[in-house]
Amino acid sequence: MNDKILAAIIEISRPVNVLITFLSIFVAVVITGTLHPLLKVLLACISGGIITAASNTINDYFDLDIDRVNRPKRPLVTGKLTLRQAWFIAWSEFGLGIGLSLFINITAFLIALVVSGIIILYSFQLKRLPLIGNFSVSFITAMAFVYGGVTVNRIKETLIPAILAFFFHFGREIIKDLQDREGDARGSARTFPLVFGEIAAMGLTTSIFLILAVILPLPFLYGWYHMAYLAVIIIGVYPVLFYVTLSMWKNRSAKNLGVLSNILKADMLVGLLAIYLG
Repeated sequence: MNDKILAAIIEISRPVNVLITFLSIFVAVVITGTLHPLLKVLLACISGGIITAASNTINDYFDLDIDRVNRPKRPLVTGKLTLRQAWFIAWSEFGLGIGLSLFINITAFLIALVVSGIIILYSFQLKRLPLIGNFSVSFITAMAFVYGGVTVNRIKETLIPAILAFFFHFGREIIKDLQDREGDARGSARTFPLVFGEIAAMGLTTSIFLILAVILPLPFLYGWYHMAYLAVIIIGVYPVLFYVTLSMWKNRSAKNLGVLSNILKADMLVGLLAIYLG
């Protein structure tokens, strides 16, 4: 394997997304109060990251025509990787990620298997359906925290961050659909903005973020998380949600929505910090 192909494999995996999954699982374990057994924790983080890489790779495989419009610099569009290579890489990564989960426990294995199945179905069909695809991605993201809890047999402590992650990603997914509406239309996708209109999509996103804004302080108010958690969300999460929502309504161009999507992705790390400090 030459350096160019290796670089393309890393690029198509979307390493930032892989890192976020890795950190989400690790933070989920940390907040349970134990890192034992450490080897299984590391296996969970690595297997989750690999499955995320597989997810992004197979998504690009099925979205080639759409990405020619929405993301013309992606590795398959530019020819850095062939469809055959991407197909082989994705299935190899799924196999490795699921295989590693076998060494954690049976519940972790089942989660990895089910999540991988949903990812494949999402990439093939679900993402082209209004809300079902968005829900699927948000559910998968939330399951990263549950996966961490399962690793150390403490699921209860990871349910709060899983719920918060679900709503955060649900709103971002609608924004991404708004951003990608031109390419999705050419690819005959039936995303929420294309079926119900842009105004309805922005209204839905606003509603999701309002729900998130209401539930964000609840872990502190109920005494589950500490003041540090509240401070971080007030300083680093609320302003971002407010800015993204306002900017979305003012400027719904694909370029601006792409910027907002990236801002939300960066803010995921701030959310992880809040949960870690909580």
